[in-house]
Amino acid sequence: MTLYRIEDIVPHRGSLLLLDQLLRWDDDSIEVALVVPGEGMFIEPDGMPAWIGIEYMAQAIAAWAGCRARRDGHPPRLGFLLGSRRYSSIRPRFPCGTRLVVHARRELMGDNGLGLFACRIDAGGETWVEANVSVFEPVDAQAYLEKGKA
Repeated sequence: MTLYRIEDIVPHRGSLLLLDQLLRWDDDSIEVALVVPGEGMFIEPDGMPAWIGIEYMAQAIAAWAGCRARRDGHPPRLGFLLGSRRYSSIRPRFPCGTRLVVHARRELMGDNGLGLFACRIDAGGETWVEANVSVFEPVDAQAYLEKGKA
């Protein structure tokens, strides 16, 4: 599969784009990487709070959807993080400078845009975070936001 630039597959921009690199993807899964920054949004003196991992996972899922869209000749679409189940982290923080690899695997994807992904975040060959993440990708995100329907 084509290894796209992260900016070409995730709609986030500027300081809201938290991922650095697409490592691999296929029709059911994706792996992306990032290095925890030393400064910026959400950074605390002793690192990035582990609860930011849910956003890393959501952006990995957005990258997966963006890869599929690009492959089919379309731009990435906006999607929404609905929530997570069983978010479990063995660390309270991600130390600055740590390389994290975020994995997301599609467990379920409905025709209505609702999806469920099994996700994890690894560092140094060890799994630090695991969660199931629910998302929603409406056909027309702007209409959904403006009128509550898509």
